[in-house]
Amino acid sequence: MTKSRVILITSLACATSAIVLFGIFGFSENPSSKHTVYDRVRTEGYRIYTIPLPEKLDFAGEEVPLSQSDVRERLDREFLVNTYWHSNAFLWMKRANRWFPVIEPILELNGVPKDFKYLCMVESSLIQDKSPRGAVGFWQFMEETAKQFGLEVNEEVDERYNVERSTEAACRYFKQAYSKFGSWSMVAASYNMGMTGLEDQVTRQRQSSYWDLILNDETSRYVCRIVAAKTIINNADTYGFVIRPIDLYEPLKYKNVTVDHSIDDFASFAEGYNMTYKEFKLLNPWLRQAYLRNKPGRVYTFKVKE
Repeated sequence: MTKSRVILITSLACATSAIVLFGIFGFSENPSSKHTVYDRVRTEGYRIYTIPLPEKLDFAGEEVPLSQSDVRERLDREFLVNTYWHSNAFLWMKRANRWFPVIEPILELNGVPKDFKYLCMVESSLIQDKSPRGAVGFWQFMEETAKQFGLEVNEEVDERYNVERSTEAACRYFKQAYSKFGSWSMVAASYNMGMTGLEDQVTRQRQSSYWDLILNDETSRYVCRIVAAKTIINNADTYGFVIRPIDLYEPLKYKNVTVDHSIDDFASFAEGYNMTYKEFKLLNPWLRQAYLRNKPGRVYTFKVKE
């Protein structure tokens, strides 16, 4: 091949590459071109807006001081994150339809504001989660704290996975914390960082309001996230979510039976109620083994198929 022929082929290849690269990138470098991404966005009507904060917000009847610029910015962050995290918000709504009717009556019976159901939602997204630190269940109890507030935790039984029992334990925590802090916002903050840690900050900073304290990043976001979750869930359409009744998870159907003896094999036990082992364990995730060596006099309540 002659030198001139090589030069010609090389020149054509470079020209072709330039045309391809211009086709890929050229339109994005010239916003005025009719072929720009900007024009396509305008043509398709796609917009992304910031989320305006409501004029008033509260947690458990306590007003959020929106006049404080740092509070507004912390809330702004949580509204943006949780509104545009679409999949998570949808799952909150779906699961809330199943579990809020279980949690709300227990909160009410114990004199705890109903807004604490949103704390539960933020803690675990209403699933039987386990954190890297070992916090477990809807309310994310650590083992020591769970036992302190009346839950049974051992190899066979872990009531942190029992929604009703763990909600009752959470209520005991909230009431004890309220007796210390006299504020439900502070109670919620203490659930995240611990009563002792929050008491230390109150003493150090000589302030008793959650909104007037400088706390670690996680706790400073915590109540703001709960307030944002509450507002978004209760005003789904306002925040752009279209969710139909058919999309929601239905409440579980079951009946309760009491058991005061040991059970050697839950698979056989389940068959007696026309259930599979899987169906039984999904209704009773707090039973951690395939058997139960019950202590004399101990009575448990199992959920079984109606």
